[in-house]
Amino acid sequence: MHVASHAALFRRLHAQGVLRLANAWDAGSARLIESLGAPAIATTSAGVAWSRGYADGDTLPVEQLLETVEEIARVIRVPLSVDMEGGYSDDPVVAAANVVRVAEAGAVGINLEDGAGPPDLLCAKIARIRQDLAARGLDVYINARTDVFLRGLAPPEQRVQLVLERAARYRDAGADGLFVPGVTEARAIGEIAANAGLPLNVMLRPELPALAELESLGVRRLSAGSHIAEAVFAHAGQLASVFLRDGRAAPVERMGYGEINTLFSDR
Repeated sequence: MHVASHAALFRRLHAQGVLRLANAWDAGSARLIESLGAPAIATTSAGVAWSRGYADGDTLPVEQLLETVEEIARVIRVPLSVDMEGGYSDDPVVAAANVVRVAEAGAVGINLEDGAGPPDLLCAKIARIRQDLAARGLDVYINARTDVFLRGLAPPEQRVQLVLERAARYRDAGADGLFVPGVTEARAIGEIAANAGLPLNVMLRPELPALAELESLGVRRLSAGSHIAEAVFAHAGQLASVFLRDGRAAPVERMGYGEINTLFSDR
């Protein structure tokens, strides 16, 4: 499918229901997730950084991010969205240039976060990104992430209002969606979804309401975040530990060599 078709499809996936994104971190995990019926692939910045030998938190070299995007885009046939943390720069011009390169590599969506920084900075980045993408005829879904809940940037009773204030500013700057990791309480989710003016994305947590309730509350996107990558690290660590200790294979479920190899036979 042409990238422009991917961009239009990715936008439609936010129009109804809850888009579930089981975040990938490399070409192999992306192709596996796609094979299970995922309508789109999104990356986890943490998983990508770890797979490249870097800590999460805007430390991944942009060239390595681009390599990952190109590798994933080569093996999947569904839309790709890339978690770009803070854009890998505090300079809106540089952050926008990085996003343009990711879009040219095949992404039709990005996540961009405010983290602990001021909302003014994220607004400036979003506006410049939107300007530079338009100049090149690129359609990218900008999912603005605010860390009000994740980082506890306000007292609990003030967090919803602060999120809504930031959502309005990010929407005016050109954001297409709002990502609020860390929010789990149904009332808060419903209030944000009803008043943000943007499709709401939440992140997987054990205490999060069930999928059907999330949909009824107005959530349009659910991200696994680094959950799957963390579980894979734990699983690999367990297998390696048994092997190093006993020289034996731990009795765990695994995919067969042929089954995995077949995933890539037509790519």
